[in-house]
Amino acid sequence: MSRRAARELSMKVLFDMHMNNDFDLNRIEYHLEEESIGERQHDYIYGVLTMAVNNLAQIDKIIEGYSKGWKLDRIANVDLAILRLALSEILYMKDISYRISINEAIELAKIYGSDETPSFINGILGKYVENEGLKNDEQDR
Repeated sequence: MSRRAARELSMKVLFDMHMNNDFDLNRIEYHLEEESIGERQHDYIYGVLTMAVNNLAQIDKIIEGYSKGWKLDRIANVDLAILRLALSEILYMKDISYRISINEAIELAKIYGSDETPSFINGILGKYVENEGLKNDEQDR
C-alpha cells in the first residue's frame, strides 16, 4: 500500500468515526482487517489516526477558526475528515512536510469532495500554515 492509499484509508476511517460519532481507536482494526498494508503504512495509519482522535478538540477548533464563521456541523462530512487528517499531519507529524499534507488533502478533495472542496481545503490549510509561520519554519530546516 502506498502512502497515498494509506492517507485515503485514514480519511475514510475518520469519516466513519465522525458519521458514527464513535472515535474509539479500536475501529481502526475493523478497517484494516481486509487491507494488505506494509508495516510502514500501518504505523503511519495508527499514528495519524491516534493523533487525530486524541487531539480532536484542538483540530476542530482550528478548523472552525479558519473556516470563516462556519460551524463544524455546516462543513461537509468528507471535507471535515480531510481537514482533520491534514491538520493531524501538519500539527503532529513533523517528518511530513506541510506542503505534502496540503497537496494530498487537495487530491483527496478532488476525488471525494464537491467542486468547491479543493479550494475550501486549500484555503483553510494554507491560511493556517501562513498564520502560524510554518512556511518559515520549514524553510529553516
